[in-house]
Amino acid sequence: MTNALIGLAVVLFLSFIGVPLGYATLVVGVVGFAAYRGLDASVAVSGQWIIEMTMNLGLSVVPLFILMGTFIHRAGISDELYEASYAWLGKLKGGVAMATVFACAGFAAVSGSSLATAATMSRVAMPPMRRFGYNDALSTGTIAAGGTLGIMIPPSVPMVIYGIIVGEDIGKLFIAGIVPGLMLVCLFLVGIAIVVRIFPDSGPPGTATTWVEKLRASKATWPIVLLFMVVLGGIYTGIFTPTESAAVGAFFAFIFAISRGRLRTWPELLHVFADTVKTTGMIFTIVFCGMMLAQFVNITGMPFELVALVEGEGAISATQLVLGICVICVLLGMIFESLGILLLVVPVFLPSLSALDVDMIWFGIIIILVVELGLITPPIGMNVFTVKAVIPDVDLAKMFIGVTPFIFSMLAGLLLLFLVPEIATWLPDLMR
Repeated sequence: MTNALIGLAVVLFLSFIGVPLGYATLVVGVVGFAAYRGLDASVAVSGQWIIEMTMNLGLSVVPLFILMGTFIHRAGISDELYEASYAWLGKLKGGVAMATVFACAGFAAVSGSSLATAATMSRVAMPPMRRFGYNDALSTGTIAAGGTLGIMIPPSVPMVIYGIIVGEDIGKLFIAGIVPGLMLVCLFLVGIAIVVRIFPDSGPPGTATTWVEKLRASKATWPIVLLFMVVLGGIYTGIFTPTESAAVGAFFAFIFAISRGRLRTWPELLHVFADTVKTTGMIFTIVFCGMMLAQFVNITGMPFELVALVEGEGAISATQLVLGICVICVLLGMIFESLGILLLVVPVFLPSLSALDVDMIWFGIIIILVVELGLITPPIGMNVFTVKAVIPDVDLAKMFIGVTPFIFSMLAGLLLLFLVPEIATWLPDLMR
């Protein structure tokens, strides 16, 4: 176990000095494996493992969902989502911030990325919140926290990677994320309501809209609702596999973009495909290299020593183990993006979780929520820094103050998932 811990510490050090996570895990994995089996064996195993991963058909869902999200983004739907949300909620105290949460949830349903959601909504939501006199802390905190919904509300790329690592059905994981995602939206709204009640000037009401304006604004969002229902409805009913649903979703997203007068030239299409390839390449690099690190950790015997620890005298319970993993994920979330956390943590603890018969669908939702929490937790919440990059004139300390209510909202959601596991397992159980 000591050698594995040293290897993980080296990965953290390399990441701190600026080495990309994929390369850091590959170097530590290859060198560590070579220390046990020799350099030739290490290189051979690395090549074989990467080739096997590239042949995993389950990974084909990743570029397709990324392509779908890119089409929707290019179609300019984020503005319409925000306008529709504002039409219904803007007149309330804190209503513009609440509209931002709903817009983030809608965009998350087609993007699958927290950072992309945070970056996009920073450009869309911050100007109107400033126009209505919203406090910068509440505004940026809402955007950073709302962006985390990108990896909970399906389709979610981290859920795909998690499903492949643990061998769970990706479709069931997607379905399992629906209710917790809606729960988080509600908890975020409650958090905003509490903040504006304590500090009334932080979120003054916006302009009221008529029913005609509400319906007109909502009409523009129907393609997102239709796309969401087709993709997840097809998975839930068994009409589509996750890969087929991703292909269908990408096709409909393309048709939607064309219908809005976008992507009608070859340069525009090539730009979309180039963005998709670059994003997919980045994700696959992290995944393939991270799995090599997992091979090194396995050969050190650390996972099996952890199994012995949880099954031996004075053994810890499943709840205690999951809580310990949650703490580790929150700490890692201050440094890494969601995929890095999953690849560093899940393979290490998977045998222990299996030994304690932990429901891996429920645990998947738990770890996704904890990763979301890490993305807005100081000192290095990745989503907060993403918002900072788009809105550089707001002090970073003020942003972290702004996400504090949402941290408590997420902790409340985590507690509810522990107390009522059916929040995550009810819909997937109906598919079994």
